[in-house]
Amino acid sequence: MFGYVKVGAAVPKLRVADCVYNKEEILKSAKDAAAKGVRVLALPELCVTGYSCADLFFQKPLLSAAETAVAEIAAETAGLELLLAVGAPVPADNRIFNCAVVLYHGKILGIVPKTFIPNYSEFYEERWFAGANDLLSESICYAGQETPIGNDILFAADGIPDLKIGIEICEDLWTPIPPSSYQSLYGTTLILNLSASNELAAKPDYRRQLTAQQSSRCLSAYVYASAGIGESTQDTVFSGHSMIYETGSLLAETKLFQRESQLIFADIDLELILHERRKRSTFMAQLQQPEAQRFYRQVGFGMKDAPLDGFEWHRPLSPAPFLPPPDSSLDARCGNIFGIQVTGLARRMEHTYANTLVIGISGGLDSTLALLVAAKACDFLGLDRSHVLGVTMPGFGTTDRTYQNALNLMTALGVSQREISIRDAALQHFKDIGHDPSVHDVTYENTQARERTQILMDLANQTNGLVVGTGDLSELALGWATYNGDHMSMYGVNAGIPKTLIRVLVNWIAHTDEVNQTASAILLDVLDTPISPELLPPDAEGKIDQKTEDLVGPYELHDFFLYQILRFGFSPAKVLFLAEKAFHGAYSREILLKWLKNFYRRFFIQQFKRSCLPDGPKVGALCLSPRSDWKMPTDASSRIWLDEVDKL
Repeated sequence: MFGYVKVGAAVPKLRVADCVYNKEEILKSAKDAAAKGVRVLALPELCVTGYSCADLFFQKPLLSAAETAVAEIAAETAGLELLLAVGAPVPADNRIFNCAVVLYHGKILGIVPKTFIPNYSEFYEERWFAGANDLLSESICYAGQETPIGNDILFAADGIPDLKIGIEICEDLWTPIPPSSYQSLYGTTLILNLSASNELAAKPDYRRQLTAQQSSRCLSAYVYASAGIGESTQDTVFSGHSMIYETGSLLAETKLFQRESQLIFADIDLELILHERRKRSTFMAQLQQPEAQRFYRQVGFGMKDAPLDGFEWHRPLSPAPFLPPPDSSLDARCGNIFGIQVTGLARRMEHTYANTLVIGISGGLDSTLALLVAAKACDFLGLDRSHVLGVTMPGFGTTDRTYQNALNLMTALGVSQREISIRDAALQHFKDIGHDPSVHDVTYENTQARERTQILMDLANQTNGLVVGTGDLSELALGWATYNGDHMSMYGVNAGIPKTLIRVLVNWIAHTDEVNQTASAILLDVLDTPISPELLPPDAEGKIDQKTEDLVGPYELHDFFLYQILRFGFSPAKVLFLAEKAFHGAYSREILLKWLKNFYRRFFIQQFKRSCLPDGPKVGALCLSPRSDWKMPTDASSRIWLDEVDKL
């Protein structure tokens, strides 16, 4: 269903060397997971016996009890729509192997031994276990079934084409080139790691970094299931730290040191994973290296896609995907973005030997951020802020609120100021082209935008300056800019930043020591002002009458659409599905469809404006510059996308 598969990690209560007890707890976890719709479940390393059995692994009664327990787990989960990976010691070829036994509908699909056996610090596994590369057999009889064995096995769902599962065990992940690195090149989209990672001070953070990095490098989902506190505490303690990652993002995580069994689960997105792999041109390049040549046996199993009816979705989803999380990383992320803008503009000013940075200041969000960037760029270059020339250009729609905010902010920041009204010039232009100024159409609006751009360009010529563009990523996506008007500049500092993120940046700057108290108060009022180009006359009370979001739709929706469509290439149906989840209760399905259709329509017909964008810095995962991220024919048809929206 839209490429989603619910996967999980369970940490059952266990007793060391008590396979009967452990079997019952594993079955409870499996049945609990299946009841919650989990389709693939990983359990910890050697969970059937306990990881910390030590020399008891040499005891035939323990090995036999483990085999019996696996057979009973297979039999009792035969009726569950669940693929289960359990950890058990498996004797073969005169050795014992630390294995993941993969079960589905009562059948042992395969047994995957651990490849890399640790024998350092608190780990002495080589005393008991051989590594997968020591294995001679390709199949064995285990738990009453003939089954393939080896670290060359991948598991593929017959009814879910993109679900291919690879297995590694604990230490395998901690090596320079984990087995999953190669498995992913051969199509594995989900890695299960059965682990028994003991706890040490600061180790959870390291474990998170390791798992996040591997899922990111492999462009895969990664389920890490680790042993809990039931293990022996003779010399080490285990916390049950388990995680689910997808291409570097954490989807779910257990609490540490819990006495009861734990289950975490999340819906991984196979469509997203495949999109990332297809887009990342270097992903498959590693196969050209001789050491990457592998042969994998593929074992199929008959799992079908989950039906939409009754599907309960479990996955983090932000309605504002461009925004940094509201935690301790907010300051660092905003500082990084602001630094990119400042450095880009400062370098351009330095390279062109420009004397001034010329900006049209409207009192709105975009020009406010551009002005802050320009002021900081002068600081960065050791120049007085008088090298910034802020120009306010009142027109037919300018309100007193935005006008005063523009003037007061320039004063508070200590930049040079000019005020040049565009009314007379626009009226003369209307007369020249024979336009009735009482007709408030696109000509009426765009005349003002182009007049302002002409003033800025000419002032830049007068002062040996650069015109700093203020338009943002959201406006570029929608084409909400006057061609060769506010669409044009000499360097667009906001071109990579969507409207929702501009709000966050301005608010962040307002609460830092980048500005004084006076400027901070003005910034907060700018944030509280409706977004408008102010090209149409104000209402009877002198307030903004032309509100952008009433015309093109809420920016929070368009930024959400932009992210899902361009970042992952999702279909209209999937974008709508995600929007209904993200904005549940805020917008009806009809409203979402209305603005989704408007987004697709505008995005396609307005490409010509993006094909000739001025330079500007990329700051995030998405950019619409034709020189970097987005290359699209200006005359491409939107029919496929709009037809699907209509069907919805």
